[in-house]
Amino acid sequence: MKADRLTEIIRCGETTAVQFKQEFTSQKKIANEMVAMANAKGGMMIFGVEDKTGEIVGLSYEQLQRTSSELGNTANECVRPTIYITTEVVKIDDKHLLVCNIAEGANKPYKNLDGEIFVKQGADKRRVTENSEILSLFQQSQKYFPDQDGVTDSSAEDIDTLALDRFFANVYKKRIEDFDIPVEKLLHNIHITDGKGRLTLAGVLFFARFPQQFRPIDVIKAVRFVGNEATTMEYADSKDIEGTIPEMFEQAMMWLKSCLHSVQDGQSVNSIGRLEIPEIILEELLQNSLVHRDLLKPAAIRLLVFDNRIEIINPGCLAGGLTVDEILLGNSFARNPLIANFCSKTMTYRGLGFGIPRSQEFDVKVEFVNDFSGNQFTAKVWRPEKPASFTKDFTKENITQLSERQREIIEMLKAEPTLTSQKISQKISQKNAASPRTIISDMKVLQEKGLIMRKGGRKDGIWEVK
Repeated sequence: MKADRLTEIIRCGETTAVQFKQEFTSQKKIANEMVAMANAKGGMMIFGVEDKTGEIVGLSYEQLQRTSSELGNTANECVRPTIYITTEVVKIDDKHLLVCNIAEGANKPYKNLDGEIFVKQGADKRRVTENSEILSLFQQSQKYFPDQDGVTDSSAEDIDTLALDRFFANVYKKRIEDFDIPVEKLLHNIHITDGKGRLTLAGVLFFARFPQQFRPIDVIKAVRFVGNEATTMEYADSKDIEGTIPEMFEQAMMWLKSCLHSVQDGQSVNSIGRLEIPEIILEELLQNSLVHRDLLKPAAIRLLVFDNRIEIINPGCLAGGLTVDEILLGNSFARNPLIANFCSKTMTYRGLGFGIPRSQEFDVKVEFVNDFSGNQFTAKVWRPEKPASFTKDFTKENITQLSERQREIIEMLKAEPTLTSQKISQKISQKNAASPRTIISDMKVLQEKGLIMRKGGRKDGIWEVK
């Protein structure tokens, strides 16, 4: 490493991936640091820097030799499984520093000799005691796949036989009875059930009559907001989408289509038009979310529709150490291999890593955010600006097509442009009384007709009436 680069790193202070050490302390303390970094994304320890102030104090020749030797012994003898490190000496202003590089481990979880597991938490570290966190580390090393787990209190009796029959007909071109082995063994062989006769988690999510009976959190929470900010009040529609993964996919696509516009785009007047965002983008991103979510994180998939974008928020950041740049090139990691296998046989998903690159092939802005600290992955699809065909003049014809309540809303906004849907619900006449949610729906209609327009943000904006 060049001196100017190391100087820049030191000036930025300690982080999750950078630790300062004035000198080698003890093998146990250094082993704990190594364990935490190997269980995270890796990092470096810089010896010869005061950890409280970041002052470069340097090491003598004897200290360099001793520290290098101690680091090698610590990595070999005090960390389990053994990790491999690299060291280098960098000279800054006539002071010598020793940099120890620890790569992200491929055999997580790593432990010290006492069996303690540490992970990084900001610039510090903490000891892991929760089973779910330990399982997550095993999952990152592909030694554990939660979709293969048997689900407590489930059995083959919970299977939707119609769904199972369709699966065998489509995949094997046979009925279950046509196989020469017992049904129980057949279900176990294709991993719908485990060795104890319980449904696997993948089996529940694809073939159970009521999957949410066993996994209530495995739903899609869909919300359509008014405007471009997520708020607790300003939304036009919300829905908890339940069922098997194929059922949730179909329902979510239908719901998304109901929230988006269709444009004529040169088609005949009898055509229903094309969706403002190509369906293939939405299909690829939604399927990826259902397949690759982190089943160890107790959170639902969130499907959010705003005026200017769609967000699909997936529990769990990218698995296997993948980066956004890598998935854009088609690299993939099978976090849930059974689910991926069932999806490839029952849905348009193919599991070849091409879904994300395909979403980039259209003239639509798609942005990906891999939030490692929050353990979630977000796909943002930016909606195109409404074509002129969506904007209508404030004419007598448009007014007569409105409900009495919608016309009253227009008059109220003319008088008080800062009114919220909640305030309108409180002030509207008894004859046209409605909940804030109904008012939001009415205001959405008025926006789509081009009769009202939001200017400014949620807190400081106003409504402009044409």
